[in-house]
Amino acid sequence: MSSDPRTWIATLRQSHDRLGKLSRSLTPEQIRAQSYASKWSIAQVLSHLGSGAEINLMTLPAALGEGEPVSGEAFPAVWDVWNAKNPDAQAADSLAANERHVQVLETLTDEQLANIDMDFFGMMRLDAVGVVRMRLSEHVVHTWDVEVIGDPAATVQQPAVELLIDGLAPFAGRVSKPLGEPFSARITTTDPARDYLLTSADSVALTDWPADGEAERGDVPHIRMPAEALLRLMYGRLDPEHTPSSVSGDADTLTKLRAMFPGF
Repeated sequence: MSSDPRTWIATLRQSHDRLGKLSRSLTPEQIRAQSYASKWSIAQVLSHLGSGAEINLMTLPAALGEGEPVSGEAFPAVWDVWNAKNPDAQAADSLAANERHVQVLETLTDEQLANIDMDFFGMMRLDAVGVVRMRLSEHVVHTWDVEVIGDPAATVQQPAVELLIDGLAPFAGRVSKPLGEPFSARITTTDPARDYLLTSADSVALTDWPADGEAERGDVPHIRMPAEALLRLMYGRLDPEHTPSSVSGDADTLTKLRAMFPGF
């Protein structure tokens, strides 16, 4: 995983440009159509990204040590403004808000990037890479939510996958739901290549496959998939209709994995 925040910012720029090109090609009817996110239209997905860009800009001064922290109590007012917009405005204003956010990140100096230190609601502290990583993961997945409606074979952009794959272990523990029964699976990915052991008991953990795993865990079901598919699995976006043919393994194991990561 790259430790250079500018690599992450450049990849966020790619995602923004990709979503912008896609959004500008949509008709008013398509903007109002259902996105992959079950509770949101495409316009609402774009609205969510637009309000998120504004909130990221609100919290950035404190992360830079150049302003006071912004309480989460300020966020609902931002969401209310975006929710009140009509779908056309949600789409257009989202692109403008995201452009402002990316431009601000691109103009930060090396010193400012090195000084970023954000308290993420008492859960963790984030440096510059951590701040951009959270935004990038959200942005590329919601871009897929929009793109896949017109292209069922759409995938999350590969540069983002290569950056995000090594942050999935802590993420898996936060977003998963244990099955209520002991469960384990080996997950091997390509592009990039990784080898994981996923276990579920009272909680879910994703760790590197142990070096002696072949001998000690020969009975563990083995799933093989592109890293892009694993990323979407963690976000609840690997249903059977959107699972690439390159995913292989026991169907029951895949069903259990999908149940553990229902999405949000």
